[in-house]
Amino acid sequence: MDVMTDELGIRRGHALRAAVEQGLVSEAEPVVGLLDVTGVERSATALHAAFATPGVAITHTFAVKAASLVPVLALLGECGLGAEVASPGELALARAAGIPADRTVLDSPAKTVAELREALALGIAVNADNPQELARIDALRLAGTESAAPVGLRVNPQVGGGTIGAMSTATATSKFGVALRDPGAEEWVLRAYAERPWLNRLHTHTGSQGVPLELMAAGVRAAYELAERINAAAGRQQVSVLDIGGGLPVNFRSDDVTPSFADYARVLRAEVPGLFDGRYGIVTEFGRSLLAKNGTVLARVEYAKSAGGRPIAVTHAGAQVATRTVFVPEAWPIRVLALDGKGREKDGEPVVQDVAGPCCFAGDLVAQGRALPLLDAGDFVALLDTGAYYFSNHFAYNSLPRPAVHGYTADSTGSVTFAQVRTAQTLDDLVAESGGALPPLRRG
Repeated sequence: MDVMTDELGIRRGHALRAAVEQGLVSEAEPVVGLLDVTGVERSATALHAAFATPGVAITHTFAVKAASLVPVLALLGECGLGAEVASPGELALARAAGIPADRTVLDSPAKTVAELREALALGIAVNADNPQELARIDALRLAGTESAAPVGLRVNPQVGGGTIGAMSTATATSKFGVALRDPGAEEWVLRAYAERPWLNRLHTHTGSQGVPLELMAAGVRAAYELAERINAAAGRQQVSVLDIGGGLPVNFRSDDVTPSFADYARVLRAEVPGLFDGRYGIVTEFGRSLLAKNGTVLARVEYAKSAGGRPIAVTHAGAQVATRTVFVPEAWPIRVLALDGKGREKDGEPVVQDVAGPCCFAGDLVAQGRALPLLDAGDFVALLDTGAYYFSNHFAYNSLPRPAVHGYTADSTGSVTFAQVRTAQTLDDLVAESGGALPPLRRG
């Protein structure tokens, strides 16, 4: 474990104790999200350092879906990152966070004409997903939508999938992009660029969690080689920017950051050396790998019971915050820390037990058969590596309100300062969101 990893764990320990001491988590708000600001800044610094290459223009964007929280996006913006958005809502969040248009990329497999018109008018880079979308962009340009927005095409190199099918976007039948190995597809791409001198980017993304670095690099290499063929046919540098997506997997087994951004950059330099020779600008779209290690869900243990001889800790963190972990635990395992009533890590003899959530179905378990110090009512659990997606992919089962999220900084003395990132959803908020102000439906 390196110094930065050790420091991450130390800051987290201080924050967990302080969150309990300061009442951020309580009977009224029994679950809360915590985000390590220093850790986020260091992740951004590591990303910049890994890809920095003299003479190469590199734009790092953050995949907004991984943490759709305006203060987080603003922090990343201050760290020099832009935003990769995939919906009107994500674009609105990025704009509210002050992310400039020239550091924003619109990706989505289902962009409407209105979304395309807005992006082009704002000067936001657009990656068209398919021939029909490219035809819509043609029509908007002909109709007089003036724009200096960079426009590219997303291609699916069909290099294969990783260990999690749902996270693999370069399979033979992926819904994303133009499938390059399909009959006639590459010829159509070459023709599309030849007919559109303004089409100046190429985009690919192989997948995220469960996708090995070598497969990610193979996808980038396929896009690079296609760009070379496009430019050779054009007799000029028509494709000037390669958007290589994001998708760096995260290690959920320990605090170690592996693979790192530096690991991935080394593989890319070895497998696609021309990517870094200065002829192409590079855009990245990392999400989970920037924030996962820097976030923790902290929840109170409401009851400690047993069934069939198995101890069960019933907590307030379940499928509503850890949706993927609960429904697909083999692909999205989670580390759990057992904490006492003061937020300190328990050190008792490990006991095999289940850690359950509050949702009203039997499978709402964030850890099953896990050896931990025995949890009691009034203790707390900390769900680690939850800085990405766990704060933004809330599952509204049982009308459980979205929890508050707080950023924190911890100094060398262990003093912790919190700043609110998102307020907890109130019951009034929940009722209003569920149509509470609307008249009742009338019988026909």
